[in-house]
Amino acid sequence: MIRRIARDISWVLILSGVLLALDAGVTLVWQEPVTAAIGLVMRSQVSQRYLSYRTAPLTAASRVALDSIHATDQRIAYLARRELAQVSQGDAVGQLQIPRLGNTYNIVQGTSTQNLEEGPGHYPQTALPGMGQTVAIAGHRTTYLAPFRFINELRPGDRIFITMPYGRFTYVVQYLRIVVPTDISVIDNVGYERLVLSACNPIYSATQRIIVFARLASVRPLGPARSLAA
Repeated sequence: MIRRIARDISWVLILSGVLLALDAGVTLVWQEPVTAAIGLVMRSQVSQRYLSYRTAPLTAASRVALDSIHATDQRIAYLARRELAQVSQGDAVGQLQIPRLGNTYNIVQGTSTQNLEEGPGHYPQTALPGMGQTVAIAGHRTTYLAPFRFINELRPGDRIFITMPYGRFTYVVQYLRIVVPTDISVIDNVGYERLVLSACNPIYSATQRIIVFARLASVRPLGPARSLAA
């Protein structure tokens, strides 16, 4: 009986070791699998109401105000300000696509621990696309589906797309920089619309931040930014 118990314990320990090694191996080459599964569940629960005017329609007052604005860029800016004022922490506010990294994610409003577990998080103190200022987004590199796992592979000239209900925005990477976590100057406004992506650096550490700076290159208006009939 004692031998059998010892043997069973040995097998449990061996299996546990194998699973831990497998988890570590997957994390090294891709991402942490347990939090990835949790992340999938959490993202399925994120409110996507503000990703479409069908689920978050314009009010009558907003339509009247928008009808008085004729320039497309000003219509976009009006809709961006409106959305920024309406969304709450944890709401999906847009979609981020980075072709070089091969991923597309919904952007969540907020950068709290829970927000970043749900997806790349928009810094609430920064603008939304179309406002002509800095748009800043943070994301994980190893946990919760690791949206910014390979952010270090971005190169000047790479394109990044953000789709909002009022427009599709194309940004072109300018450069990357490594900073200390307390350097909040990276999200300052700089006189033109700039996208800032932020993640921990080096990988598996939070001692630094890797920052990607990208400048707005073009905008394709969508929905009421283009026409009230849309």
